[in-house]
Amino acid sequence: MKILVNGESAETRDVHTVEELVHKYQLQPQTALIEHNGVALHRRQWMKRALSEGDRIEILRVAAGG
Repeated sequence: MKILVNGESAETRDVHTVEELVHKYQLQPQTALIEHNGVALHRRQWMKRALSEGDRIEILRVAAGG
């Protein structure tokens, strides 16, 4: 299945949920914000949110510092 991740086409074989996508990209869940088709998701929603052909995912990494 093909989806857009941060504006770029991505092939997502064996990835069916947002949570699986986070693992595929080896992101730390505590530092990632995910938007699925324009809707910001809470981390508890990731495992239930199914991906479909053509979905748009935006991944933002949060960094703290001073």
